Amino acid sequence: MATIELTGDNLDSTIKENDFVLIDFWASWCRPCVMFGPVFEEASEKHTDMVFAKCDTQAQQEVAGSFGVTSIPTLAIFREQVMVFKQAGALPPEALEELITKVKELDMDDVRKKIAEEESKK
Repeated sequence: MATIELTGDNLDSTIKENDFVLIDFWASWCRPCVMFGPVFEEASEKHTDMVFAKCDTQAQQEVAGSFGVTSIPTLAIFREQVMVFKQAGALPPEALEELITKVKELDMDDVRKKIAEEESKK
């Protein structure tokens, strides 16, 4: 699957209707973003079981703000509606592949348990 454009209109449905969602927060004027674009696109073609979404931070400032994006590119990954990864910086292809493998291997019951434990401490 090629990448989709993520906007305020499709953000919630994209996350709710898909088990795996990778979001690339980017801008056309950002050199590292432009360099990471083909890496992200290539991964989207390889991992057709996942949704790869690009969010233009210029056009979608509200969406980027809701994620606390202060530096681009930033990559966020959701698995079963839980954000399991968010980090700024462009990744080389090998690092993105390794990250995708780790996300697929996550025990989501364990992740939810840890989230619940953290919430109960608040």
